[in-house]
Amino acid sequence: MRTTILITSGLTTSSGPAHSPGRWQAPGLDLFQFPPIIPGGPEWFTKPVLTALLASAVAIALCWAAFARPKLVPRGWQGVGEYAYLFVRDQIARPSLGKDADRWMGLLLTIFLTVLLWNLMGVIPLIQFPVAAHIAFPAVLAITVYGIKVYLGVRHHGVRGYLRGIVHLPGLPGWAYGIYAPLILAEVFVTSLFTHFIRLFANMFAGHILVAFFSSVGFWFLFERLTPLGAGLGVLGVAMTIVITALELLIQFLQAFLFGVLAAMYIASGLHGEH
Repeated sequence: MRTTILITSGLTTSSGPAHSPGRWQAPGLDLFQFPPIIPGGPEWFTKPVLTALLASAVAIALCWAAFARPKLVPRGWQGVGEYAYLFVRDQIARPSLGKDADRWMGLLLTIFLTVLLWNLMGVIPLIQFPVAAHIAFPAVLAITVYGIKVYLGVRHHGVRGYLRGIVHLPGLPGWAYGIYAPLILAEVFVTSLFTHFIRLFANMFAGHILVAFFSSVGFWFLFERLTPLGAGLGVLGVAMTIVITALELLIQFLQAFLFGVLAAMYIASGLHGEH
């Protein structure tokens, strides 16, 4: 049943058909083009926006269920929530922020859960669209972290002190700063912002394309145009859909983890005034 849903999604999640009548056509960028959910309504209110709101509601509900009435001995959702909290604290916050980790746990836990749920929406039946595959969503989170980083750096060290802390490299000859300073400033204030969200976006975008590609192959050769020669190709498409979906689960968790790690590193760089 799950495989059938996945196969069908490769043909129906886009605004247009995945193939022309009479021949198979690979899914393309139309997978990421969505009409407004409400005909004649706001153009921005599309499936990715609704999915992002749903993921946010799920994150809030999970945290409420886990921490609204905590018990001394955690049970049920509280145990799940505490496990997630400890994971973010020990694996994401403390390695970069040290003694300041607890102050930033609210933000980092929110970022990790939000990105993870955004990603997992790509394998939820009937939804099957990873929110982070739409570049605007991870970009908003990354820009928010970027603003916090710069604000903390200027607030704690002043503009000159913050810039000095970024470009200072012990032992570097004075003449080399003319080459080194522009490069490190570009990395801190330009490159780091884009690498923060493009890594997440690119992985979710590519994964969605691959799942849609193999699911459409399976659907076409097993249901639309079943032939003795094409049946084997259809079975291969189904098998690859299952394998890539399983791989996507791992990648979705890993990308949420890496996004959170980078967020913690950037916040720490603002607090400590270093690159």
